[in-house]
Amino acid sequence: MTGAARATWLGIAVVLAQGVAPLYAGEVVRVGVMDQQMVIERTKAGKLALEEVKGYSMTRQKIIHADEQELKDLEQSLQDPNVKLADQARQEKEEQLRGKMEAFQRRLQEFNREVQQKQREMVVEYAQKVAAAAQAVAQKEGYTAILDRGNEALIRIVLYHQPALDVTDSIIKEFDRQNP
Repeated sequence: MTGAARATWLGIAVVLAQGVAPLYAGEVVRVGVMDQQMVIERTKAGKLALEEVKGYSMTRQKIIHADEQELKDLEQSLQDPNVKLADQARQEKEEQLRGKMEAFQRRLQEFNREVQQKQREMVVEYAQKVAAAAQAVAQKEGYTAILDRGNEALIRIVLYHQPALDVTDSIIKEFDRQNP
């Protein structure tokens, strides 16, 4: 590119920048901050969803606990010195224990996958609902953006904000209004 062409492009860029700058100079940008996890934990529908996932998990946990107890009982019967088993019977019981242990491990993995899937589905569903409530609050109160501050366990998105910017309570009220 020649010096003249470069100067022309630079001139056009400066003119465009000067023409666009006044459009944004007078606008006030309002940004709010919310805690999405708190919204889910404090809303009526969110509490019900969390309880549902917890109940689902507890049901699975009871089944796992019963399976564990059965395995312990079988293992104890094999190790009990008072129980005299023929070699053939002992081998059959040991084989039975191994089979049940493998089935237990498969069931445990399956239940963990199911619970994680249920949690993911709930998070996706409620993230959309929280976003709708946040959008409504932003439009009503004139916010340009509402950011989720995140949490320590995953990633903290907003490192600092003034407490006055927190719109979590407004979003909770709007969420409950939208999701009775």
